[in-house]
Parts: sequence; structure tokens; C-alpha cells
Amino acid sequence: MGSKSVTLTFEDVAKHNQKKDCWIIINKKVYDVTPFLDDHPGGDEALLSATGKDATLDFEDVGHSDSATEMMEQYLVGEVDTATLPAEARNNPPPPIQTTTLNNESSGFLFKFLQYLVPLLILGSAFALQYYGKKNKSNES
Repeated sequence: MGSKSVTLTFEDVAKHNQKKDCWIIINKKVYDVTPFLDDHPGGDEALLSATGKDATLDFEDVGHSDSATEMMEQYLVGEVDTATLPAEARNNPPPPIQTTTLNNESSGFLFKFLQYLVPLLILGSAFALQYYGKKNKSNES
């Protein structure tokens, strides 16, 4: 598309808010997503509703894949002059990246615990079925 060195005002970007001309702002970068509207998995409405504002939080909330983030580079137009962003966008920076170390440790422990628990439950069920099966056969005789 364009050069990464282009700096645009928020007003310039906000003019591109239609299906035939759609630009969005994510992480202070401007993207012309017009050619991607029909291919976007969330539909074109998701992208069209992101025009006229800083869509960083909307983008982050959805949890896009790494490949989606890489794909964005082909639609890069330039950067937005953050001084021209509306006050609410400047005062609400994107949330900091949270570490998931605790979650990974917790899920690792749970996985190891279940790795032993599930076979024991299966084995216990097999013994219980065998015991009650023999008991029922002896009662029938």
C-alpha cells in the first residue's frame, strides 16, 4: 500500500469510513482494509464499525491470531498523529500486555494431575464393573 513513514491526522483517517474506502487505526498505525472487507472472518460490519475511532481495544478484545497480525502489514498506510486523536482515545491507552505465567503453571499442574487421575478412574471403574458383574452372576445362579 503506502509508506510506513506517512503520518496522518485522525480527521484524515476518519474520512475513510465507507465500504468502498475503509481505513482503521490500530496501535497508532493506519490500515486500509478496504480490500479485506469481504474476506474478514468477522464480516465487513466489524471493520466498518471500527472506523472513525482508535480501534486498538476492539482489535485486542477479539484476540486475533499472530497470522492475522502479520497479515495486517500488507494493508499498512502509515501512522496516525496521536495528538489529533479524540481526547477519549488519548486518555485510554491500550491495556498493558498481561503475563500468563501463573495460568500456565496452574494448567500444567492440572494437566499432570489429570494425567494420573484419569487412568486411575478408568482402572477403578473396570474393577468395580468386574466386581459387581461377578456378584450379579452369583445371585442369578
